[in-house]
Amino acid sequence: MGQRIAILGAGPMGLAVAYQLARDGHHPIVFEADDRIGGMTAVFDFSGLSIERYYHFHCISDHAFLMILDELGLAEKMHWTVTKMGYWFEGRLQPWGNPMALLTFKGLSLIAKFRYGLHAFLSTKRNDWRPLDHVEAIGWIKRWVGKEAYEILWRRLFDYKFYDYADNLSAAWIWSRIRRIGRSRYSLFREKLGYLEGGSDTLLQAMAAYIVEQGGEIRLKSPIHKVIIDGGKLIGVQVGGESIAFDKVISTIPLPYIPRLIPDLPVSILEKFKAINNVAVVCVIVKLRKALSDNFWVNTNDPDMDIPGFVEYSNLRPLDQTIVYVPFYMPGEHPKFAEPDQVFLDKVRRYLKKINPALLDEDFIDLHASRYRYAQPICEPGYLDNLPSVALPIEGLWVADTSYYYPEDRGISESIDFGRKMAKDAVL
Repeated sequence: MGQRIAILGAGPMGLAVAYQLARDGHHPIVFEADDRIGGMTAVFDFSGLSIERYYHFHCISDHAFLMILDELGLAEKMHWTVTKMGYWFEGRLQPWGNPMALLTFKGLSLIAKFRYGLHAFLSTKRNDWRPLDHVEAIGWIKRWVGKEAYEILWRRLFDYKFYDYADNLSAAWIWSRIRRIGRSRYSLFREKLGYLEGGSDTLLQAMAAYIVEQGGEIRLKSPIHKVIIDGGKLIGVQVGGESIAFDKVISTIPLPYIPRLIPDLPVSILEKFKAINNVAVVCVIVKLRKALSDNFWVNTNDPDMDIPGFVEYSNLRPLDQTIVYVPFYMPGEHPKFAEPDQVFLDKVRRYLKKINPALLDEDFIDLHASRYRYAQPICEPGYLDNLPSVALPIEGLWVADTSYYYPEDRGISESIDFGRKMAKDAVL
């Protein structure tokens, strides 16, 4: 007899939990506050183009993602593209991301290039993250690459993503990002990234359809008011003015929401959730009549640009028009996050025209800004040590979000892998 299990959140992790539970004969009911599934992978109608609000790409090492595509008969919809990286520095867009680009990079001494390249190469070869777990990231990078390479190639990436939190990040967390991109290469000089026909929504809809076919439910526009605990025992959830009993509740929503939704947890656990800091994002997506560059990913170091880089998504997934994502990261409490969308849209027009002076105002077909308050946790050294266990001390209650697969960066494949394992553990 299957168990009735509530899943909070219909992002990739929540859907993966429900998918695995449905496969194993249980009755998952997914509650999602938004009017669509997907969380940060959700799509929207961008003046006639259905596309993700925030950019996503896939690496050849994304095993959990590729496995679920196989199970759902979607493997033939996955395509791989040889992509390029660039670096905007001192008013010029230079090639980046391979040894030759590093060697010919203008603005960096030969010794700085050597140290930077050695660090990137050894990071890709490293498998054990634990020695880096309690190490602070900027100090770790400086020790390897030196002050010059740090100032030119790394500083602005830290400053314009993490702001005041930049000087207390986990080296293991930063290392996992270097390794993921490094391992998407099939040779020293070529990088291969993947896209799914129709984007992430192709997988999300197939997962949702499977869940429903197996007797599960997905309830949109259904924000949970409270998880009900009585006498240290899980009872169920309050939603839409009614209380619904469940055998188990598995939450995959961002951890900062937990103290409000599960206020009856022990105080010591609530304090741990409250102590987690997060970066917000305002992500501008642009539709252009002509190409901006021939790169998929461009890092930026420019005193006039408050961004760590941008993604020219149409250089990965072929589309009728050029699509560029420009993310502005900042702590959610930063005054910049309160600025109106138009401020960000105007900046993006200016930045893109600076990078490619051939772009005219009439080449901008459309621009749109999306906001996500809890886009990414701030992973400090020893991050997992300070998190409550996924299985909380209330029987039948499980809580996790993307930060629980630290040191890996948030990603669809990692969320699917973690969600499926959590589903299996929760019904043991």
